[in-house]
Amino acid sequence: MTDYNLLLLPGDGIGTEIMEEVKRVIAWFNDKTDLTFTYEEDLVGGAAYDAHGAAVSDATMEKALSSDAVIFGAVGGPKWDGVPYDVRPEAGLLRLRKDLKLFANLRPAICYPALADASSLKRDVVEGLDILIVRELTGGVYFGEPKEITDIGNGQKRAVDTQVYDTYEIERIAAVAFDLARTRGNKVTSMEKRNVMKSGVLWNEVVTATHKATYKDVELEHMLADAGGMQLVRWPKQFDVIVTDNLFGDMLSDVAAMLTGSLGMLPSAALGAPDPTTGRRKAMYEPVHGSAPDIAGKGIANPIAMIASFAMALRYSFELTRQADLVESAIAAALDKGLRTGDIAEAGAPTVTTVEMGTAILTEMDRLAG
Repeated sequence: MTDYNLLLLPGDGIGTEIMEEVKRVIAWFNDKTDLTFTYEEDLVGGAAYDAHGAAVSDATMEKALSSDAVIFGAVGGPKWDGVPYDVRPEAGLLRLRKDLKLFANLRPAICYPALADASSLKRDVVEGLDILIVRELTGGVYFGEPKEITDIGNGQKRAVDTQVYDTYEIERIAAVAFDLARTRGNKVTSMEKRNVMKSGVLWNEVVTATHKATYKDVELEHMLADAGGMQLVRWPKQFDVIVTDNLFGDMLSDVAAMLTGSLGMLPSAALGAPDPTTGRRKAMYEPVHGSAPDIAGKGIANPIAMIASFAMALRYSFELTRQADLVESAIAAALDKGLRTGDIAEAGAPTVTTVEMGTAILTEMDRLAG
């Protein structure tokens, strides 16, 4: 298969600007390789609310379901702070995850050597860092029922969130982590809180059983999630793939992201289950950062996380490993030459625009492709 169908959802704020740089990378592959990427562009988030009264329309969802991969920008901004909760811009992202059944969130934490000094940790602790956090995305305390606030009288209220996991949910996220580890350092660290949470006990049992049944060749270690957070800051390079639940994954992936020096540098992927016939997964790729409305329209946003998210699509949706490596190497090479957008530049240092950074990456792709 050399023809790939993408749905591009730029969203709000800087989402539209950084998506333009992805379109330039797509054009590069279409012009200079035997691959063909076709795409449609549509609305999501606040832009979709303004047009349709919903954060994502049914028609857009149909396009997402029929695409080979969704490339997502960012949503939200103060303009939509007063809209009803169920149609807020973020609801579009949540519906995409839900309807596409995207249960596995991949959050890499990569420290480019040129940016090692931007981390709050010492260079030798983070230089060369390459961690992948695999977060369960559709279960756990964010979705468990009951989820409510009730009035219990005497001026008191009670809030309840429920942490719920079934065996199959843990098995499938563990399998994703083990499969990915086989392509990397062949080590998985599973993190939970089995010392105080029954869901952690089950998580530990199921991950262990999955490892024993199918993945004995992969090294497995278990770690309490709070200890894992401490170890991420103490010596992060001990980890390869970390697998954890929705709540702990949310927190630990942000900790890992900041080890790299900038939350705005990192991509992410959300994957569904393999199709029984084709083996292909529904998938969505997006930068970790938000819509940054304070700099939207100024042409100064950093496009690297957006371009790196497209590289993840090449790697995980299309198994185009060589092409993904090319994009990621071009990003590193541009950084090695000292090019910086404002978010990653030292105080007083010269900066480049969004388009200039995209051009530099394309120039390095030309050079590296020979």
